[in-house]
Amino acid sequence: MKKYLLLAFVVFGSAVFAQSGAKIEFKDKDNTIDYGTVNKEDDNGLRVFEFTNTGDAPLIITDVKSSCGCTVPSKPTEPIQPGKTGKIEVKYNMNPGPIRKTITVESNAVNYDEGRVALKIKGEVIVKPVVNLLEKKNTSPMLMQ
Repeated sequence: MKKYLLLAFVVFGSAVFAQSGAKIEFKDKDNTIDYGTVNKEDDNGLRVFEFTNTGDAPLIITDVKSSCGCTVPSKPTEPIQPGKTGKIEVKYNMNPGPIRKTITVESNAVNYDEGRVALKIKGEVIVKPVVNLLEKKNTSPMLMQ
């Protein structure tokens, strides 16, 4: 009896791990893109999450949502075939300050719970200091004592 129980466990366990269907694997470590410290004037805020369908069925991205209106994601319109790559573009509006946003991807991927994947962007947006060329600088040796 123990042998049959063990055999049933092994067969059932391997069937769970060998799921067939679409699978999504993102290129970025921890599904996160780090903007780093960027100047508002020098960066348009556009970043791209690249992914591959590592499954054996077409991957369909049904929705991509952002945690706020300051981040606008776009999704592929066509299914991604097995072995092929796709991309999700994210445009942040570059408000000065820290960036900590989440983008939720909904798909038919079997390797994530309910096909939902959380993507993250992080970093900091700074504004270049304004230099007034008309402002007189104190560079007199007498004043530097």
